[in-house]
Amino acid sequence: MYAATSTRPGNKNRGPISTLPFPPPRMRRDYACRDGRPTPQDHRSRSCVRCSSPSDRTPPGPRCMHPPWCARPPNPRSSSSLSLVLSVPPSMAASAVTCNVGVHSLATFRRRCMLPPQSLVSRSPASSSGKNASFPCLRSAPTQRFPAGLTSVDGCRPLINVFRASAAASAAPAPAPWQGAALKPLAASIATGVLLWFVPAPSGVSRNAWQLLAIFLATIIGIITQPLPLGAVALMGLGASVLTKTLPFAAAFSAFGDPIPWLIALAFFFARGFIKTGLGNRIAYQFVSLFGSSSLGLGYSLVFSEALLAPAIPSVSARAGGIFLPLVKALCVACGSNVGDGTENRLGSWLMLTCFQTSVISSSMFLTAMAANPLSANLTQNAIKQTIGWTDWAVAAIVPGLVSLVVVPLLLYLIYPPTVKSSPDAPKLAREKLEKMGPMTKNEVIMAGTLLLTVGLWIFGGVLNVDAVTAAILGLSILLITGVVTWKECLAESVAWDTLTWFAALIAMAGYLNKYGLISWFSQTVVKFVGGLGLSWQLSFGILVLLYFYSHYFFASGAAHIGAMFTAFLSVAGALGTPPLFAAMVLSFLSNLMGGLTHYGIGSAPVFYGANYVPLAKWWSYGFVISVVNIIIWLGLGGFWWKTIGLW
Repeated sequence: MYAATSTRPGNKNRGPISTLPFPPPRMRRDYACRDGRPTPQDHRSRSCVRCSSPSDRTPPGPRCMHPPWCARPPNPRSSSSLSLVLSVPPSMAASAVTCNVGVHSLATFRRRCMLPPQSLVSRSPASSSGKNASFPCLRSAPTQRFPAGLTSVDGCRPLINVFRASAAASAAPAPAPWQGAALKPLAASIATGVLLWFVPAPSGVSRNAWQLLAIFLATIIGIITQPLPLGAVALMGLGASVLTKTLPFAAAFSAFGDPIPWLIALAFFFARGFIKTGLGNRIAYQFVSLFGSSSLGLGYSLVFSEALLAPAIPSVSARAGGIFLPLVKALCVACGSNVGDGTENRLGSWLMLTCFQTSVISSSMFLTAMAANPLSANLTQNAIKQTIGWTDWAVAAIVPGLVSLVVVPLLLYLIYPPTVKSSPDAPKLAREKLEKMGPMTKNEVIMAGTLLLTVGLWIFGGVLNVDAVTAAILGLSILLITGVVTWKECLAESVAWDTLTWFAALIAMAGYLNKYGLISWFSQTVVKFVGGLGLSWQLSFGILVLLYFYSHYFFASGAAHIGAMFTAFLSVAGALGTPPLFAAMVLSFLSNLMGGLTHYGIGSAPVFYGANYVPLAKWWSYGFVISVVNIIIWLGLGGFWWKTIGLW
C-alpha cells in the first residue's frame, strides 16, 4: 500500500488523503487511463483535483499517485471516457481503498463519476459521520488474477467491465457456493444401490448377501465418481450396511483389526520420516546421479530394484510403502513434480503408476514375494496333491515376468508419458546437490538404521515369528522415541488415515460377501456355465481365467480372492481336462497380476494411489489396459515357456 499525503493549506492535520494499492510512479503504466491507453498525460498533476500546485506532486516525476477517478469528470457521450466508471464485483471486495475524506468530498466523488448515491461507496461501520468511507480501487494487487468477464483495450491491462452503477449493484452478495457432496455422482451411487436392492435375489443367494452386494456396488460407484473423499464414501457404505441390519456393527468394522490396512498407514508415516530427515532426497539424488539422464532410465532402475527385493520381503505392502513410496516421492519432488500445482505429469504420474503396476508383476514372480502366494501353494497341495516349491515357482515365472517388467514401463511411457523425458544435466545437478547436503545428519542415520532393522525383520520375520505389521510398528516406535517423527506429524498424514478407512471398509464388505455365500454361488454358476459349453480344455480354461481375473473388481484383497475362488476354479479346470499343475500355476500367477486392476485390489495399490499423482479414472483405465497386456504376455509367451519346461 502507498500513501499519498496532502500538504496544501488547510489540510495539515487531515493526515493522509488516501491509502491506495498503487505502486510508485514508475509502475503507473499498469493502470487504466480514461482513453484506454496508459499515456503520461492522463496522470499529469494538472489533471488531478488534489494536486493543485507543484509542491503537491508525488516525487519524483510529473505523475501523481491518485487514481484516475479523481481527475476531470468523464464525458458521458464518450465510450472511452466511461472506463473511469468502474464497478468491482463482490469477489474483489478485498481490494477496497479506505480514505479519510469528508462527506462533501465523497459527494463530489459521486457527482464527478455520475454515480447514484448508494453505488460503489459504502461507509465504514466504524464511523457514522462519513469520515471513513471505503470504495473500490481500479484493480487488485499486481499478483491477483482478475475474474472472468474482463476486457482489454488497445493492449492495455484488463479492465473490469464498465457499467453505470445503480442502487441494485450494492445488493446483498451472492449466496455461498454449495460445500457438500457432488450431487450427481452421489445420486448415481445411491441409485445403483437402490435399484439392485429391490431386484429379486437369484436362486441360491441369501437376501443378506444380495443386499450387501447392492451396498458394496453402490460404494464402488461412489469411490469411482467421488462425490465425497474416498474415506467418507466408504464410511457411508459401512453406515448403510449397519443401518439396514445387513451387517452388525462389529462385522462392519471388523477389518479395522486387519493388519494390511494398518501396514499401509504405517508406510505413510515412514514416508514422512524419509522426507523430513532428507534421507529420501539423498537417496533420490543418488539415483538421479546414476540413472537420471532420462525418465525411462530412472523408472527402470526403480523397477528392477524392487524386483530384486521382492523374494526377500514377503509383503508387497511393506515393499511398496515402506521402501519405494518414500523414494519415489522424493524423486518426484527432486525433479520438480509435485501434487496440486499442475506438475504431476512432469514425472510423478508416470513413475507412480509404473512402480505400482510392476510391483504386482514382481509379486507374481516368486513364492515369497507376496503374502498370499503360500496360500495358493497350500490350496494346490490340498486340491491336486502336488507341491509347488520356491524353485518351481521362480523357474515358471521368470521368463514372462522379466518380459512384463520390460514391456509395461515402456508401454506406460508411450500411452501416459511424463512431460520431462530427457534431462542430460540432471546427473550433474544431482551430484552438486549431494555435495551441498554434506554428510548424513543424526536424524538421517537414525532413519536409515530404523529402515534396515525393519527390512531385516520383514525378511527374517518368519524365522523370528515377527509379522510385517509388528515390524513396522517397532520401526515407527523408534522414530517416535528419537523424535525423528512426531505423533502430531502422524496425525497430520490425512492420506494415511483416509486410506486406512476406505481400505478397511472394502475389506470388510468383500469378506462378508464371501461369508454370506455369494462368492461360492458365483463360482458354482461359472463352473456350470463353462462346463456346459462343450469346448476344448484350452478354450474352457481361457474363459475360466478371464472370469477369475476380472472378478477381482469385487475383492479388496488377493488373499480373500484366492481363499474364495481358487479351489473351485482349479477343480473345474481339472474336470475340463486342463493339466492340474499347469492350471494351479496359472491361477497362482494371475492372483497377483489381477491386483493391478483397481486402487484397492492389492496391498501396494492404496499406497501408490494415495500419493495423489494419478486421477482415479486414469488409474482404472490404465489398469485395465495393462491387465490385457499382462494376460497376453503370461498366457502367450508364458504358455510357450511352460510347454518348454514340461509344465503341460
